Amino acid sequence: MQNKKILVTPLNWGLGHATRCIPVIEALEYHGFEPIIASDGVALELLKKEFPDKKILELPSYKIEYAKNGSLFKLKMFFQIPNMIKAVRNENKTVKKWIKEYGISGIISDNRMGVYSRKIPSTFMTHQLNVLTGNTTWFTTQIHRIFINKHKQCWVPDVATSPNLTGKLGHPENCSLKVKYIGPLSRLNKKCIPKKYDLMVILSGPEPQRTMLEERLKEELKSYKGETLFVRGVIDGEQTTVTENNITYYNFMGREALEQAFNESELILCRSGYTTIMDLAKLGKKAFFIPTPGQYEQEYLAQKLKKSGLVPYATQDEFTIKDLEQVEEYKGLKNMDTEEVTWKDLFSLFEGE
Repeated sequence: MQNKKILVTPLNWGLGHATRCIPVIEALEYHGFEPIIASDGVALELLKKEFPDKKILELPSYKIEYAKNGSLFKLKMFFQIPNMIKAVRNENKTVKKWIKEYGISGIISDNRMGVYSRKIPSTFMTHQLNVLTGNTTWFTTQIHRIFINKHKQCWVPDVATSPNLTGKLGHPENCSLKVKYIGPLSRLNKKCIPKKYDLMVILSGPEPQRTMLEERLKEELKSYKGETLFVRGVIDGEQTTVTENNITYYNFMGREALEQAFNESELILCRSGYTTIMDLAKLGKKAFFIPTPGQYEQEYLAQKLKKSGLVPYATQDEFTIKDLEQVEEYKGLKNMDTEEVTWKDLFSLFEGE
């Protein structure tokens, strides 16, 4: 009997959506399904490297451009809405065609608005049941929920109870969505190995903010004496390495190398993206956050974790290397005490059970 084909489609917004889909894709294969992967941009390139033997398709790009000035983030996004609507419609047409062409039996959409179908079972994976956008939060949340409701289920990669990682993002007070909390997702595992680096810098996220932070950190690190690993988060054809004094630069790292590097590093300096937070919790790491300017979700998560006494943060404009000294006063992230996600139960959605 032929394995059922499940389409897995992470949003191309930095690398987080793609990396958190990796354990989902592996679980599908383990449970006898055939994953078909689809995305665009750097998310697509990363998944091609992770799964060279899988069927990988390209979806239309949302062509989202990020503001250089964080305070203009919302305004710039507003003017891009027509392009996004067009992309979502094209995306849905493409998915309908693929369902027939490849005999797809189910869909897992990680925040891709146009990836759904009334003809086959589908689930929407997100950690944002509330979409924070300042004084327009109610509006953006309602729009998001319209798309979530096009699916049979909504999977939230967090725990249902408190304490949890997402706070009000993933735990709204009034919610009629068919939500399943599936536990935090990470492609990384904790290892007990000797320390090699005092500091690991790992960048991700949309341009131009990724480049702007990279340039700022390179300047700040000139006065840092500890052994430093700097992963730039640029997905090129080949991995490159450059060493300058006490800093080793990588353009990107595959999963095994990244897992090794995280475990060998005492402190992690990074964005406060939710996928990174899940990785840090799984590994039990101490960190320092620099939220992407204007991205309300990252700013909220950084504030929440600082208030909880877990991880300090600074804004991109105000960060200095001396800020890292604050980390000693914080507990760091720890793995959530939860039952392992029961993939068999989740995947029953595609078995008609």
